[in-house]
Amino acid sequence: MRLVLPNPGLDLRIPNYEDLDRMETEEADDRPKWDNKAQYILTCVGFCIGLGNVWRFPYLCQSHGGGAFLIPYLILLVMEGMPLLLLEFAIGQRLRKGSVGVWRAISPYLTGVGVASMLVSLLIGLYYNTLIAWILWYLFNSFQDPLPWTQCPLNDNGTGFVLILSSYLYRKSKAVYVTAILPYIVLAIFLIRGLTLKGALTGLKFLFTPKVDELMNPTTWLDTGAQVFYAFGVGWGGLISFSSYNPVHNNCMQDAVILSVVTGLTSIYAATVTYTIIGFRATEKYDSCISDNIMTLLNAFELPEDSISTSNYDAAFNHLNSSSPDIILGLDVKICDLQTLLSEGVEGTDLAFIVFTEAITNMPGSPAWSVLFFIMLFCLGISTLFGNIEGVVVPLKDLNVFPKKWPNEARTGVTCAVAFVISLLFAQHSGIYWVTLFDNFAGSVPLLTIGFFEMIAVVYIYGIDRFNEDLEFMVGHKPSIFWQVTWRFISPLIILVILVFYLVTRVQEELTYLVWDPNAVSFPSLASVPYPSWIYVIIFLLAGVPSLAVPVYASCSHTFQNTTKCKIKSKHVLLIANDSSVS
Repeated sequence: MRLVLPNPGLDLRIPNYEDLDRMETEEADDRPKWDNKAQYILTCVGFCIGLGNVWRFPYLCQSHGGGAFLIPYLILLVMEGMPLLLLEFAIGQRLRKGSVGVWRAISPYLTGVGVASMLVSLLIGLYYNTLIAWILWYLFNSFQDPLPWTQCPLNDNGTGFVLILSSYLYRKSKAVYVTAILPYIVLAIFLIRGLTLKGALTGLKFLFTPKVDELMNPTTWLDTGAQVFYAFGVGWGGLISFSSYNPVHNNCMQDAVILSVVTGLTSIYAATVTYTIIGFRATEKYDSCISDNIMTLLNAFELPEDSISTSNYDAAFNHLNSSSPDIILGLDVKICDLQTLLSEGVEGTDLAFIVFTEAITNMPGSPAWSVLFFIMLFCLGISTLFGNIEGVVVPLKDLNVFPKKWPNEARTGVTCAVAFVISLLFAQHSGIYWVTLFDNFAGSVPLLTIGFFEMIAVVYIYGIDRFNEDLEFMVGHKPSIFWQVTWRFISPLIILVILVFYLVTRVQEELTYLVWDPNAVSFPSLASVPYPSWIYVIIFLLAGVPSLAVPVYASCSHTFQNTTKCKIKSKHVLLIANDSSVS
């Protein structure tokens, strides 16, 4: 006996297999489609492999046990990411609609799932566009020697870029072959160069040295689960739209496995490249710190020039400190700790715009390396942004927000123009704090909530047996026991546990953000400051509204449906009464 919730009218809302084949033939000239399988796969790779794979995964890997972090990452990749990825591929290909159309076809009460995905794509796309603008500023200023950020402070800078992009043109163009493949070429170049730099192996050792105790830390698993959602792009709606342009009999099961392997390996690959550069930067700063201290000691104690070197610095310092502690206390001797330097600013925008740029300035031919690095980031960002636009424009079309006669370019242009006006928020002096706020909350709880509802919708409302038959029709065989178990039990349970623990930990901790405060004790390091009370309203709008879109939309639909039934029933009773009085 299998649990399937009542879903009247489902067979009327979805095409049968004969109609599906006929529709594919009839829509061949009207509906967009992929030129070939490679274009589709590369588009999905470009969408999934975004900026987070380069600047978020390495930080999580290092801060949650190094090599030990790969254990929960691979487990959740297989048990959580891959099943949900196939589910989105298959349901989009089967129903041939965008995120709103797919869930509305399964049940009108589930339209909120598509709306939630649209809101997440919009919110993430807002600050993603800002990140790309920052990347372009750095890219355009890389064509000079020396690089302008070799000295501080920088000249006043601003960005005024707006990109009106058409995802349809992107699908029809060859841009995907550049934006998806070029980052791998650049990463390979940086890996080869990074391994030749002093300190590269130190960085890799710091990254991959396993700390098994971290596996007992619930935060490790929470961050891993959120990263899998973020890295795979599930819950955003873009992958459902992409798969809807596939042939009916495309092997979506194979696509899901390929994309899962590529995403997982790319994250590890990017982390390896990142920490060769971070190791070089930390070693350079450590050597500079030691050299400054040696010069200070030589001058203070009037010692011969070669009496203290890097190799005997610790022994010499300990000897002088024990024999003349008062003199040492009065000197400006810096604390030189390689482990601290390796941990400095290795997350998010700090990694891309501070750590990496600083490391590049110390490399021979720094302008060329800077150009390569920011071209890679631009490709990663723009390919993900195309998917975000797809995840917004298609649902708006399904919701009939735009006139039906409008071409896709017009719909996309209007959407991007509105988003551009809203994203001017990030161009203020406080823009970096708004970007961090959006990044922390817009893509965390909402994605977990959407993923959970998607699993429940397909397994228990659409029906897992019907879904299995759909897959057999599309790929030629039913899904194996692995897919059955993960869809029915393991994946929903993992998502639910992660979501509950995430909310519990967030409620218990004080929410803070990092600021540059010259009056702080830790300056020039960032200081942690509590959020003002009014910011919790913004956090609710970012995380709460998309998460509640599903139950709120379902409740409103149910209320509206009951109200409509009551009106119809009242009119019917009134007509009967009138007929009776007439007779």
